Amino acid sequence: MMTKTLNNNRSFFRAAGKLCLLLACLLVPISSGFAHQQKTAVTRVLFNANSGNIEVMHRFYVHDAEHAASVIFGERQTLMESAESRELFSNYVRNRFAIQATFEDASVRELDLEYVGEEIDGQFLWVYQEIPQGQPIAAMTIVNLALRDVWPDQANLVNIERDGAIFSLEFSGGDEALSIALSER
Repeated sequence: MMTKTLNNNRSFFRAAGKLCLLLACLLVPISSGFAHQQKTAVTRVLFNANSGNIEVMHRFYVHDAEHAASVIFGERQTLMESAESRELFSNYVRNRFAIQATFEDASVRELDLEYVGEEIDGQFLWVYQEIPQGQPIAAMTIVNLALRDVWPDQANLVNIERDGAIFSLEFSGGDEALSIALSER
């Protein structure tokens, strides 16, 4: 009787161990996939009252940017180690992002954003642009195609901050250009 109980316990623990191993094997590929390609980027457009500029800050996961840059440029890019690779990727971002402003006098023009630079901060690559504020802006139409030509499921969030208000645009699916009125909510 004691031997039968002991054998049943061993069988139970073997089965439980196999189940735990199976679950662990299933979870590892899922979690490592999330750790690598996030397929999301965030851009902050800040009306900076202190500097008098509109500052644009694009934030990408380095791993996503390196993978995309390698696909786009046809050779491996090492953004962490290479200033040349970061500049190449920054040019790519600048060519896929634009702001068209509608001013309070109803005139419309594309803002000529100046490239400020880029930097690596932990797991993120930042690309910076800016322009003096000039005339008061009533609305914006933004184009944000960065990484969306590499991955159709890439999502780009743009947060516009002005006078304590935050306005958000989310680019997903077939979105190429989105517009927003910059009035207080």
